[in-house]
Amino acid sequence: MEFKEDVLNHIKTIHASAQFTLAETQSGLHLQSLFPKLEGKVIPVLRDAQIKYKKPALEKILAFASADEDAVEKFRRLFEKKGRGSLQINVEIKDVNDVLTCQATFTWFVQAL
Repeated sequence: MEFKEDVLNHIKTIHASAQFTLAETQSGLHLQSLFPKLEGKVIPVLRDAQIKYKKPALEKILAFASADEDAVEKFRRLFEKKGRGSLQINVEIKDVNDVLTCQATFTWFVQAL
């Protein structure tokens, strides 16, 4: 996300809501990248979100998502068995100088159509 006027808050840092939106979007993209064969066959719904802001975002920011491998495998087994499951995706937002501006966790519930 570029550092530009339309995403800045009253103190001229990237607004918390813009960072949240970037993190949530990246979590969904990561979920999709983990299970590309499910695209168009499921309804993913965000169930829970937790975010902690660490430092002001004073430059362009980037989102990095990850998921615990054991949790991914557990989700895969449960989804194959029941056609639904939940998975937690972790996201870090860092600026271009590698400064951590926030960390977030998103829990997605996924159900087959």
